[in-house]
Amino acid sequence: MISHDTRPRLGLPIVLLMAAATGLCAGGNYFNQPLLDSIAEHLNVSPSTAAATVTIAQVSYALGLVLLVPVGDMVDRRKLTVGLMLLAALGQAVSGFAPNFATLAVGIAVAGVFSVAAQVLIPFAASLAEPQRSGQVVGTIMSGLLIGILLARSVAGLLSGLGGWSTVYKVAAVLMVVMAVALWRSLPTDAGPRPKVSYLATLRSLGSLAKTLPRLRTRAAMGGLAFAAVSTVFTTMAFLLAGEFGYNDTQIGLVGLLGVAGASMATVAGRLADRGKAQLATGGALAVLLLCWLPFAVGGTHLVWFLIAFLLADLALQGVHVSNQNIIYALIPEARSRVNSVYMTTYFVGAAVGSAVGSVVWKGYGWSGVCIAGLAFSVATVAVWMVDRRLDDPVRLSGSAHYQKGAQGRRL
Repeated sequence: MISHDTRPRLGLPIVLLMAAATGLCAGGNYFNQPLLDSIAEHLNVSPSTAAATVTIAQVSYALGLVLLVPVGDMVDRRKLTVGLMLLAALGQAVSGFAPNFATLAVGIAVAGVFSVAAQVLIPFAASLAEPQRSGQVVGTIMSGLLIGILLARSVAGLLSGLGGWSTVYKVAAVLMVVMAVALWRSLPTDAGPRPKVSYLATLRSLGSLAKTLPRLRTRAAMGGLAFAAVSTVFTTMAFLLAGEFGYNDTQIGLVGLLGVAGASMATVAGRLADRGKAQLATGGALAVLLLCWLPFAVGGTHLVWFLIAFLLADLALQGVHVSNQNIIYALIPEARSRVNSVYMTTYFVGAAVGSAVGSVVWKGYGWSGVCIAGLAFSVATVAVWMVDRRLDDPVRLSGSAHYQKGAQGRRL
């Protein structure tokens, strides 16, 4: 193994570049959420059909997490990241020039699969950083990812107001190519030794991790269910705001700026987890998630209550997500990339399920149906948390030690 002293040092400009690239990749999957009403109108499809693009983006991202992120343990992550970003740029370009819904769906799917470059960059940064700066570097890049997701909806709405709904996809395609070139020129070659295992063996190890680590299963399920709950709203809010309150794409996009407050909850949850109070952070976030559905229900006809509920929901989601990550990353440090793949795959599958359910209940039952579905997912999240709390018993946590011991006789 290469000693840490021989690795190139990451200066602040490179870290910020990686953070920006991560935010652009992840945020690209959220461009469509404030634009659904305009997409439905301009491409001559129903609102529920337009909303299917949200599910397509999330399912595609989940596939990329399973099929592509683990490859980072096998190849040069610099080459992998740049290649994925260029392919994601192609998907954004196809979306931007789509003449019909089928083409748009293909473009969004391609962009979604390859946008997992974001999840390759994060462990790459951790491997390049000096030990005393690793947490700071990863934290900065994770902040870039979060901010990119939060700003994506607002930027999409603003650009739609200037040049139509497809503008954001065209701009994103150009920016991703520029960012890929910048990363190629700035990042060092990832030349460290790697286990000589096949691609299929690497994928199979994901199943071994999920099977052997109960804490990974419960935390992944909690993340997926919480994201499903909030995604019921993310998928249908454009229809509510456009129909009930007469908002245009720009105004709908600006609502997404409320989510910036989620970054503050991420910081609070991270600090609590660092102090050994991850369960407290999780419990507080889940309480907020349960409570937000009352103002959401009232918000169907009162805008102020909707905005309050939207803020609370995003705070809750970030609190659950960050406390989950803090716990799972400590389970098997040497398999952190694959642990992340298992968790994030479940996380975005949950989002896809929530989006699909939200679209169906909106069509059949309106906003009240969306709120009931979101509340049901939230209650399920709390139920899984109660199971997870039992795993705090050191005896029950022996699964990770068992996996590490067994891994000595096989490659992770």
